[in-house]
Amino acid sequence: MAKYTNPVLPGFYPDPSVCRVGDDYYLVTSSFEYFPGVPVFHSRDLAHWRQIGHCLTRPEQLPLEHAPSSGGIYAPTIRHHDGRFYMVTTNVSNGGHFYVSTDDPAGSWSDPIWVPFSSEHGEGRSIDPSLFFDDDGKVYFTCNQSKIGIFQFEIDITTGEQLTASRLIWTGTGGQYPEAPHLYKINGMYYLLIAEGGTGYGHMVTIARSDQPYGPFESCPDNPILTHRSSDLPIQATGHADLIQTPAGDWWLVCLGIRPNPQNRSWPPYHHLGRETFLAPVTWTKTGWPQVGPVELAVEVESLPGESPVYDDEQTKDYHEDFAIPELALHWNFLRNPRSEDWSLDSHPGNLTLYGSELTLDDAGSPACVLRRQQHFRCLISTGTTFDPARDGEEAGLTVFMNENHHYDLALVRWNGQRCAIVRRRIGSLSAIVAQMPLPPGRVTLAVEADYLYYIFRCGLTGGEMHTLATGETRYLSTEVAGGFTGVYLGMYATGSGQRSSTPALFDYFEYHPYDS
Repeated sequence: MAKYTNPVLPGFYPDPSVCRVGDDYYLVTSSFEYFPGVPVFHSRDLAHWRQIGHCLTRPEQLPLEHAPSSGGIYAPTIRHHDGRFYMVTTNVSNGGHFYVSTDDPAGSWSDPIWVPFSSEHGEGRSIDPSLFFDDDGKVYFTCNQSKIGIFQFEIDITTGEQLTASRLIWTGTGGQYPEAPHLYKINGMYYLLIAEGGTGYGHMVTIARSDQPYGPFESCPDNPILTHRSSDLPIQATGHADLIQTPAGDWWLVCLGIRPNPQNRSWPPYHHLGRETFLAPVTWTKTGWPQVGPVELAVEVESLPGESPVYDDEQTKDYHEDFAIPELALHWNFLRNPRSEDWSLDSHPGNLTLYGSELTLDDAGSPACVLRRQQHFRCLISTGTTFDPARDGEEAGLTVFMNENHHYDLALVRWNGQRCAIVRRRIGSLSAIVAQMPLPPGRVTLAVEADYLYYIFRCGLTGGEMHTLATGETRYLSTEVAGGFTGVYLGMYATGSGQRSSTPALFDYFEYHPYDS
């Protein structure tokens, strides 16, 4: 029997939310400090997904200036009502709760409608908003507040105006950080699904129900209905879930999880690919409570909805881009709001051109870089670049990036009047060039090979011998070391290290080759 390897979205795709329109499924995930924000995916079977756009593509939708690493956009929810899609989320660094809408999820989304939040507990931090459209026309806005619990109020969906007072409707089952609420109406009952325990190894999913949207809510006797805490399962930190029903009436659940490095032989475990999107089957008991099937590394394709996948296995394919089209592919991201003068696909046709600014990858700003997620433990990335730095401080190359304090760089620089290739390791407050090799003029091939434990950095003149310069441990780019809520990105960058570079860096291709799924 054919199997589909989970996660259904590998790499940094956390906090999934899903909705169905007819036979089509649409899914969004968090994006934090990366731009564009909130990627949108489409599927016909819940297993094979293709990115069709982003919800937040304009700076006025997504102001990220001064957003710290792991700031910006937190958990979105996507819903469909009366022919229109709604995505509601929180910019924790600038503005708070808001939603955008569209008739075409692959197209442009509206400007934000902001929804202020306060309660009798004051204006403590509130995240993870969700929308529920009831049969009587009322629209409920559900979110959390700090460690207190889940709050809810009614809004005018056309304006965002709050129509009722915020009410605390459930505090969960006693786990810390009750959050990620989603309200559903199933067989005449209101079900409230939340996450508890924090988004680490104690993560879990709990559920309660009531015959009224504000409760009181009865906790499921089998809570938590999903958790991998205190286990040695290969998927950990399962939580932050959303339920979906197929046209045939079957139920499934999307959730986030992590894959601790399976080749790590020491303690504690660590993960560096980020929190990923997983899928699990759901059945219902005779007493009306959901039971979540296993979140495993393999799901039987024949058990999934849909007669056949619309898409091939998009997430495990080789990828080669020669920058011949006028727009970047959808999987590319910038750090925070990019500056148009820092990059171009037009100035040197057939190349991605980066103009190094004064910012470096060590700055919590928007340096000149174009990045994509690492989605596989074992993979190879490579690029061809034409770059001859005119002065010390100018550099361009490939980066393996977790945040501004934790990244590895393979770059071309000018050192003592000569062009060189270097490998730099930035780990916390320590930054060191650990290898350097002189390079004569000419086009250069740069490559980074990843395995479970190491990144291996290689370079050479194009067409000539490739030289291994250095390695860097995957552990030091993991969440357990680097902190935060994101995952490793791979890509190209340039910098003038304090002043604008006088030399553009030309990258004529980028290749991503996975060795595993």
